[in-house]
Amino acid sequence: MTAHQVEQCPPPATTDSRPCRASWQRLTEVFADLRIHPAAPRTGPGWTTAAALAADPAALDAMIAFDERLGLDLYGAPARPDVTAGFSLHRYAWPVALAFTLPWFLERRVPVLPVDRLSISRATGELTARPTAFHCLPDDPAADRPDALVVPDRPALDSALRAALAEHLAPVLDAFRPRVRRGPRTLWALATDDVVDGLWYLATLLGEEPRAVADLTALLPGDASSAPFVGVPGFREEGGTRTRTRVSCCLFYTVRPTEICFSCPRSK
Repeated sequence: MTAHQVEQCPPPATTDSRPCRASWQRLTEVFADLRIHPAAPRTGPGWTTAAALAADPAALDAMIAFDERLGLDLYGAPARPDVTAGFSLHRYAWPVALAFTLPWFLERRVPVLPVDRLSISRATGELTARPTAFHCLPDDPAADRPDALVVPDRPALDSALRAALAEHLAPVLDAFRPRVRRGPRTLWALATDDVVDGLWYLATLLGEEPRAVADLTALLPGDASSAPFVGVPGFREEGGTRTRTRVSCCLFYTVRPTEICFSCPRSK
């Protein structure tokens, strides 16, 4: 049996006017720290649009400053500026990736969310997301909607997910790059890890870990089709527990030298 032949979730029974809302609601039910609202970007107090992060240095500075303050609270000492910027990028990419991957996993729908369609509140753990369209399979009940982009099969849907994620993340990674002081390949490795780790974690909460492992392995095979993402999920069994080694290092060891993440590539 191939990874694309594993058991899939059935399509939703009804068509919602906001086609990814059911998956985003399910997210909050099992992980209350993150809420995704199917709404236009917000710009009020505490909110930052993804478009601003990609284009406005002041917005990026404000988000990194948030993580500088958070780091002082969590660790009692300031981190290196590039490390703080890396933490900030991770804390953006991990939840934002779930806005894409969870509908793909639960409903076989891929939202199209360019940076001008998403905003984030780091203080409250909220996102707003208003897709311009969504990719789906031919048997999806919403396939006849005008904003539905029907693809023929699962490999095509996986390709659509990689493209939609890359379209959103690319300008944000470019904006963070001078602050993180790491090259494009390393930044896309970080993005790969956040895509994998976010869905892996949520699927575990949903009781769907084996299927998520198979789906993620098929999504990111590590060949040319994966570009610009770097590496593979690399799941394996150790002592009866499923684990993986991250493609990137988050540099947490620079803050707590005696604490190494269980999946850190430095420890392998």
